[in-house]
Amino acid sequence: MTNLGPAPSTGSPLVASGLTKVYGTDHTATHALAGVSLTVSPGESVAIMGPSGSGKTTLLHCLAGIVKPTSGTVSWRGEDLTTLSEGRRTALRRQDFGFVFQSGQLLPELPAVENAALPLMLAGTPRAEATQVAAAWLAHLGLAGMEQRRPGELSGGQAQRVAIARALVGSPGVVFADEPTGALDQGTGAEVLSVLTAAVQASGAALVIVTHDAGVARYCSRTVTMRDGRISGEFHAAPARQASPQAQVPEGATRAAMAAHPANGAPAAQHDPTQGAAR
Repeated sequence: MTNLGPAPSTGSPLVASGLTKVYGTDHTATHALAGVSLTVSPGESVAIMGPSGSGKTTLLHCLAGIVKPTSGTVSWRGEDLTTLSEGRRTALRRQDFGFVFQSGQLLPELPAVENAALPLMLAGTPRAEATQVAAAWLAHLGLAGMEQRRPGELSGGQAQRVAIARALVGSPGVVFADEPTGALDQGTGAEVLSVLTAAVQASGAALVIVTHDAGVARYCSRTVTMRDGRISGEFHAAPARQASPQAQVPEGATRAAMAAHPANGAPAAQHDPTQGAAR
């Protein structure tokens, strides 16, 4: 059976308007964001690039609903994330967004297949079906035969592939990657970026990567540069890597994600794997 159901993207962009984020008060206040507006279109890959302290990670956290901005709006599929309750934002992150962090944030006690299947299981998918979908993604990402290895038994590049599988099992609309190659050597980092961009493109999701490295940004179709909490530049370029024409979502992945979505009757999970890890 081939891909079932619609592609993750519904045609809705992720739109940020006039975002500000202030930490502290009075003379100790730090303006992490100072009026940022940004649109991420369906299926687009965007690199947010800038030096440390430029506001790029704060912007990603606001776009993903991890933190609320001080002012401004973030619109996704008809909802303003800034007005939602913490519970609703948690559910939205679990259902619509995928995350890849610099250090992977894998659970050390779980094998690779269960780490990758975790979002589906938390959303109510039966363990057998969730791990079957996760195993298909691991094989798709070159990890066939490593399903039962724990994170400590994987190389850095292999662990990041597991994190990529975890980000994609639920057919998200947007995948957020925060310095996904920051802990890897140059060669392994390039390999992981190729896998990440090709896999996200094959899934139909948009990709937002935060980086300070121009080499990483070249893998995206658009680069936004930041300085002092503001967007300082923007340019489009052909990605350095493209998904192969044969690239496709593993069999059953879309079906499992649709079955796990609360709109289709699955119970909502009470724990959010992005909390704590990304804050």
